[in-house]
Formats: sequence, structure tokens, C-alpha cells
Amino acid sequence: MTFPFYLDLFGLRLHPHLVLESLGYFVGARIYFALRHRTSEAPLPLETNLWLLVGAAFGAWAGSKLLAWAESPQHYLTLAANDPAALLGGKTIVGGLLGGWAGVELAKKFTRVVRSTGDLFIWPLALGTAIGRVGCFLTGLSDRTYGIVTTLPWGVDFGDGLRRHPTQLYESLFVLTIATAITLATRRRALPTGARFRLYFAGYFLFRFAIEFQKPRETPFLALSAIQFASLLGAALALFTLRRLPTSASDPIENRQSKI
Repeated sequence: MTFPFYLDLFGLRLHPHLVLESLGYFVGARIYFALRHRTSEAPLPLETNLWLLVGAAFGAWAGSKLLAWAESPQHYLTLAANDPAALLGGKTIVGGLLGGWAGVELAKKFTRVVRSTGDLFIWPLALGTAIGRVGCFLTGLSDRTYGIVTTLPWGVDFGDGLRRHPTQLYESLFVLTIATAITLATRRRALPTGARFRLYFAGYFLFRFAIEFQKPRETPFLALSAIQFASLLGAALALFTLRRLPTSASDPIENRQSKI
């Protein structure tokens, strides 16, 4: 296999990152609305939903960009010296999740929404991430999400003659595993609204902290990268807010999917 692995669709030669990232967004959205229709909770007003969507979108965009620049400042400074528009190309999932979470919380403050709204997003996020990371894998070296050199038999040569950890595929496998584990573990046990969302975020951020040790990184402080610091912050925030959820209020099992 050569990288990038272009996809042929009806005679068109398409870049894998564009195709699979778009497919990830599409599948995630379809899953979200399918799950939404299955819940018995009264939906939020359309205007409120739109504000939450705007908060999530702008927060995710800003967070993904800022953390990408903080993660590889020298890389982006070099690119910007020749082409300032190159700064628009960087993004990270960790930054997107943190920024999107912050954006939703700000929008909820503005619209005075007090109920949690995130449990429903576990499977849309997991499937969207899993599909998108396959696109990162097929893109190869230019995506900068590959792992360090390994002697393990499943190491992949992305085009530089070195066999590397396919960390993109590790991530795809992990998010599907943790989403399945949370779903099965909580199927017959009512949890406070928002608990499953926080469990997913805590697990994902801890995974990202660990897997970054298997990637080339810039480590400006305490031998950790910016993504690792952000991942620790995200995991701590998810676990802290999980402990603050009202333990006396448990949702009926059929309603738990409708909230974060």
C-alpha cells in the first residue's frame, strides 16, 4: 500500500482524509438524530438547539485550532512564514472536544438550559472518530498522526522506509471499545444524567495522554506535549464534574440516552 491511499469513486480520485472525515461527520449526525428520535424526553425548542449547535461548532473549531498550534508551534510558524493560510489547516480532536464542550456550556448559560445534554453523543462521537481516524491512517505521513518506529509485526511503513505504530487505528479501536463497554455496563443500571458522557470523555482523554507517548511529539515542559497537558485537564474535568452529579437522581433506562 502506498500513502496517501487515494479513493476512486465513480472515476474521481479523492483524498482519503477528505472522504472519511466527511463520512465520519455524516455518520455521527445520522446516529445522533436516530437516537434522538428514540428518546421519550421532550425535545428542546428549535432556537435553543440551534444555539447549542452554534456553541459546539465554534467551540470545537477554536479549540481544535488552538491546541494544534500549541502542539507543534515550530511546525506552524515555519508554514506561516511562507503561507499564512496554512494555519487554517491544523486541528486536533482533543482540542475540538474540549472546545466543543466549553462552547455548549456557554450556550447553555446563555439559553438558561440546566439539564445535561451529552449522553446522546457517545456513539456519534465514537463512530465519527473511528471513521475519521481511518482517513488519517490512509493519508500517511502528511497527516502527522502516525506513531514512532516499532519492531512489532503490525508496524506500517507510511512511505519513509520506517515501520511505525498505526496509532490512528489504535484510536479507532479504542473509541469503539469504550463506547461499547459504557453502553453494556450501564444498560441495566440507571446513572445520573451526564454520567456516561463524562465517563467517555475521561476514558478518551486518558487514552490520548497515554498513546501520545507512542507518537513523535514536541515536549516543551515536563517531557509532555500540549495535547497531553490538555488531555490530563480534560480527564480531570470530566471526573471532577462526574463526582458532582446528583447521585440521588437516576434516569429511567429508556431516557438516559437523551442527555449529556
